[in-house]
Amino acid sequence: MSERTRLLQYFDDAIAGGATRYKAAELMELSQRTLKRWRETDGSVSQDQRPEAERVEQLHQLTTEEEAAIVSTCNLPEYQSLPPSQIVPLLADQGVYLASESSFYRILKKHRQLNHRGRTQPARKVPEPTSFTATGSNQVWSWDISYCPSVVRGQHWYLYLILDIYSRKIVAWEVHEAESGELAKQLVERALLRERCWHKPPVLHSDNGAPMTSYTLKARLAELGMLMSYSRPRVSNDNPYSESLFKTVKYCPKWPAKGFNSLQAVREWMLVFEHAYNEQHLHSGINFVTPASRHRGEDLERLAHRKSVYERAKRLNPRRWSGETRNWDATGSVSLNPGKLQEIERNKCAA
Repeated sequence: MSERTRLLQYFDDAIAGGATRYKAAELMELSQRTLKRWRETDGSVSQDQRPEAERVEQLHQLTTEEEAAIVSTCNLPEYQSLPPSQIVPLLADQGVYLASESSFYRILKKHRQLNHRGRTQPARKVPEPTSFTATGSNQVWSWDISYCPSVVRGQHWYLYLILDIYSRKIVAWEVHEAESGELAKQLVERALLRERCWHKPPVLHSDNGAPMTSYTLKARLAELGMLMSYSRPRVSNDNPYSESLFKTVKYCPKWPAKGFNSLQAVREWMLVFEHAYNEQHLHSGINFVTPASRHRGEDLERLAHRKSVYERAKRLNPRRWSGETRNWDATGSVSLNPGKLQEIERNKCAA
């Protein structure tokens, strides 16, 4: 009360001295509405009524037991390294609904368990590359090469990796001691045989590295009838799907931060990672289904099950839902550059 009285006196003195009301309030770091609310109609200073205000409990508010269940679930060994965006779909697959994804984040923040993860840097927006669109598996592939460090400083091995942009599945990979167009050619051939699309090869997108632009690889792709697509020069993010996958690989909790002991150790680690990524990892870009299930066309059944779980939860407690349930529809077509495609369609319509 004394603080209110003192501040109002300062405010009145400033006005009497010729200051404007908004400037005086700004210097005091208060709003004019607050100062007006502090003064009664008769000019006296009003009391603060907030401490005596009765707290109204919302009907849809989570109970203490429900909050404890969310925290304990997030701290389980199988979920402790996963964000709520991964935990909520996994619970839905088991027929369990505790709360919405935003409620998970809010409760974790309340209990100081929501922290920045890993060594990641903020994303940087860059121009998009020329686009191709995939409406199904094995229509557009993206590939690249990345380093795998060893325990010896300055020594590393090269991870060749091809993925399908529609399903995000790793369709082929190899680890070698050198970069070579001949090794890249052999990897593409094995990928075509493995996916049984030799007679109908997909588009192959890559950056402008030496193995990608080698005459050996280009000649073989021309023989196979594969259309080649390349990133623009000096644009590092024109091959986003491969770059994103390499980030997933190297920020995996099991990635050896001090390097691999041998070439065989890298290959054994990648065998385990490929199975975990293709068969177990819930990919955010395809509405949290596994790449392998989407590649095989099994994602529709899984998403339909999640939708039924959410609809049942809404029927049991409709007051907690202000609108529709979460969208569990399957992701549609995937493009390297959707903005470019939209521009092309607009030009066609204009013509």
